[in-house]
Amino acid sequence: MDELSYRKPVVLLHGLFASDQIELNVFEKWLRGRGFCTFALVYGSYTPLLPVLAGIKPIAQSSGEIASFVAEVRRRTGAEKVDVVGHSEGAFQALYGPKFQPGLAESIDSIVAIAPPTHGTDVSGLFKLAYLVGRLSREVIGRLLESFGCAACNDLGPDGPAVVRLNDGKPIVQPGNAVTIITSRNDEIVTPPSTAFVNEPGVRNLYVQDYCPQDRAGHLGEAYDANVWNLAVNAIERQYDRKFACTKALPIR
Repeated sequence: MDELSYRKPVVLLHGLFASDQIELNVFEKWLRGRGFCTFALVYGSYTPLLPVLAGIKPIAQSSGEIASFVAEVRRRTGAEKVDVVGHSEGAFQALYGPKFQPGLAESIDSIVAIAPPTHGTDVSGLFKLAYLVGRLSREVIGRLLESFGCAACNDLGPDGPAVVRLNDGKPIVQPGNAVTIITSRNDEIVTPPSTAFVNEPGVRNLYVQDYCPQDRAGHLGEAYDANVWNLAVNAIERQYDRKFACTKALPIR
């Protein structure tokens, strides 16, 4: 861990079937090149031999790993608070953890959630097949996903346990946390894209195309999109109106 920085540490949270070396790793190098002190972990993996198969444990279990990591970052750096940036499941975790992990919200300043399945994703309608015979078939599909080792896949689908818990009628955003949601209108994994948004006071819900109309990035592409990166840095630094040069981005859905 690089402990030299004049900014708050930034903790990066990867998505489903990713790791600290896959997905947000390019963004992390970009941040470090701009003077940020970054930290990333592999969470939700059943074996260190296959780190690419991470983020698959139950959301609640992985959330505990993330909370412990944030505490370790603060201990090693002496920082009072950290900023958190997550993509996909990592973005969901950035919202979920502060709500349910004791003391985590107080350890975080800014949260940037890139394409979180906040209200559950139907994966371009694929998950609708789970409801062919109603709730019963949905429960069967959920148990199958868990038996195949991907409890997080069940958690993040419509009516998934973690989605239901996060949207329990109580505020998602915790006091002291400044939350920005960024997503793409071209997202074909977290669908519909608006499911990412948190409709609560003070939350900034952004489509990247509202800032860069020619941006073609989809769900996977958002992690590698310089337009998204710039919006994330603007949020972390609270320079919401800072201008930047847009790129077209890769059309990776």
